[in-house]
Amino acid sequence: MNTNVGSSDRIIRLVVAVVAAVVAFMVGAGSVLGILLLVVAAVMLVTAAVGFCPLYRVFGVSTCRPRVH
Repeated sequence: MNTNVGSSDRIIRLVVAVVAAVVAFMVGAGSVLGILLLVVAAVMLVTAAVGFCPLYRVFGVSTCRPRVH
């Protein structure tokens, strides 16, 4: 599995994950919106941690810097 999420993209994903989790608990983690926000937070956190986004692969996008050989 090749990485396709660059470092700045990872930081943005981490910030989005934290904000989504905080808002989820503010609106109620058991509500529909809270659960949806927790799922978004989990997906953002995992993709930031592993550096791979499946949707990026589907659309042929990569935010990584090109490798110089």
